Amino acid sequence: MAAELTAHQLIDRHRPTLDQALETIRTRAYWSPHPEHPKAYGENGSLDMAAGKAAFDALLGTRLDLGQPGTDDWVGGEVSPYGIELGVEYPHADLDVLLPAMKAGQKAWRDAGAELRATVCLEILARIADRTMEFAQAVMHTSGQAFMMAFQAGGPHAQDRGLEAVAYAYVEQVRTPDTAEWTKPQGKRDPLALTKQFTPVPRGIGLVIGCNTFPTWNGYPGLFASLATGNAVLVKPHPRAVLPLALTVQVARDVLTEAGFDPNLVALAAERPGEGIAKTLATRPEIRIIDYTGSTSFGDWLEANARQAQVFTEKAGVNTVIVESTDDYRGMLSNLAFSLSLYSGQMCTTPQNLLIPRDGIRTDQGDKSYDEVTADLARAVDGLLGDDARANALLGAIVNPDVRARLEAAAGLGEVALASREVTNPDFPDAVVRTPVIVKLDGAKPDDEAAYTSECFGPVSFAVAVDSATHAVDLLRHSVREKGAMTVGAYTTDPEVEQAVQEVCLEEAAQLSLNLTGGVYVNQTAAFSDFHGSGGNPAANAALCDGAFVANRFRVVEVRRPA
Repeated sequence: MAAELTAHQLIDRHRPTLDQALETIRTRAYWSPHPEHPKAYGENGSLDMAAGKAAFDALLGTRLDLGQPGTDDWVGGEVSPYGIELGVEYPHADLDVLLPAMKAGQKAWRDAGAELRATVCLEILARIADRTMEFAQAVMHTSGQAFMMAFQAGGPHAQDRGLEAVAYAYVEQVRTPDTAEWTKPQGKRDPLALTKQFTPVPRGIGLVIGCNTFPTWNGYPGLFASLATGNAVLVKPHPRAVLPLALTVQVARDVLTEAGFDPNLVALAAERPGEGIAKTLATRPEIRIIDYTGSTSFGDWLEANARQAQVFTEKAGVNTVIVESTDDYRGMLSNLAFSLSLYSGQMCTTPQNLLIPRDGIRTDQGDKSYDEVTADLARAVDGLLGDDARANALLGAIVNPDVRARLEAAAGLGEVALASREVTNPDFPDAVVRTPVIVKLDGAKPDDEAAYTSECFGPVSFAVAVDSATHAVDLLRHSVREKGAMTVGAYTTDPEVEQAVQEVCLEEAAQLSLNLTGGVYVNQTAAFSDFHGSGGNPAANAALCDGAFVANRFRVVEVRRPA
C-alpha cells in the first residue's frame, strides 16, 4: 500500500510540537498541547462529550478486529465498575505467528531515523487526542474513574506523558551524531582518517503490561518510549481494562499503515479469562523490553525472571505525609481531604500514612492536639463528600472486589476516626461507591506497625501518632527504604524539620511535596515538569519520565570505514 502520509508531511505537521516539548523538558515549565477542559473539545461537534459517548456506545457488544496476524480466537468479558457489561471482543493471538510478524517491520522502522519515528508517534497521539471524549468513556468504564478524571487523566494528561516520552527518546537518540569524520595525526606520516556512521538500533520487541486503574496514563510512556526508539510494541492490557489500550493499538496501526510502515509494529495481546499470559510473554526470547505497572509481587517476579529483557517497573509503596506544623490549617485540611478522596484513593500516589505528633501540632489557629487534627481532617473529608453528587464526581467507583475487601477490613485495625459510608450513584445503581476510612494507630505500638508499614491500596488512611518530629522522620526513612514510596508530603513551619525531611527524601530517592494547601495535590504530577517516581526506592525502578527511562531501549551501533 502506498504511503498516505509522507515523511515531509509528518515532520512539517509535528516538528513544532516536538520542539516545544524538547524545550519544556529542559525548562520544566508548564506547557501542554492537550486542553484539559471539556469545553475546549467543541460543542455539538465530533469532539464533544455527546459524540464521544455515542462513539463509545457504538463499540459495546462489537468485535474489535485489528487485522493482526495469528488471531486464533476472540476474547472479552470486561464489566464496567459502574455495572455495564461492555461485551467487546478482541483478537487472541497465536504468539508463534504474531511475534515473528512484529519483528518483520523493524528494519524499515529502524532505518526511518529518530525524527520521522518521533513525528509518526506524534501523529498517533494527535489521532488519539481527536477521540479524547471516546477514550474518556473507555477509561471511565474500565477503571471506575469518575468522568472528569477519566477525561483528564485518561485523555490529555496521558497524551502529555506519551509526548514527553517521545521527546526524551528523541533527545537520547540524537545525542550521538549520525556521522563523524575522525582524523588522528601521526607526526610525519599521513594521518589516520576514518568515516564513522552511528545508528540507534532497537533492542527488539517491547511488552507493555497494562494496569486496571490507569490504562492509558501508565501505559503510554512505555509504549511511546519503545516505539520512538525503533522497537515494535506488544500491548498486553489488564483483563479488566482492555478497551482503552485496544483503541490505542487500533489508532497506532492505522497511522503506521498510512505512513508506509508495517502496522504489526504495534499489536495487542488480549487473553482468555484466567489465562495469565503475562509470565509467558515476559520470558519469551523475542521480548527485549518490559514496561509494567501493578503489584510489587509481580513486579519483583519480572525483575528476577525476565532476564532477557530490560525491565521497567512501577510497583507499590507506602506513601507518607508528616504533619508537624502549618501556617494554613484550613488549607492543609482541605488539601489532604481532597488527596485522600480523589478516585477513592486508588492511585499509587495517594497518601496512606499521616504521621502526627501525639502532643499535637502548631497552627495559625493555635495548637491542635493529635485527636483534634484527626477529627478535623475527618470533618474536612465529610464536608468535601457530604453531597452525593460531588462525592460521585470525586470518588468514582471501587475498581475491584479486592479494594472493597481491604476497605471493609481496615475498620478493624484500630480506632476509626472517619467511617466509610456507601454512596448511591443515580446514573449507575450497580456501582460500588465508598467514602474513605481514616484509622487511628500508634507508632509506638508493635501491634499497629504491621498495618501502617504495608500498602493498603484504596480509600484507607492511617493517622499514626508519633513521639516527635524526629520520630516521624525516622519512620519515614525506614518506610521509604524498606517499602518504597511514590510520594512523600510534609507540613512544617520549622526549617530544621523541613531540612530533615528533605534530606531523607534525597538520600532515599523519594519525590517530596512541602506545605501544599492550594490547588496542587501530592498525588498529582505534571508531565514535562514533575517526575513520577524516582527509580531509586522499592516502589519503582524507573521514573516517568527521564533519560534513563528511554536510553536503554536502544543501543548505538557504529560502522567505520577509511575516509
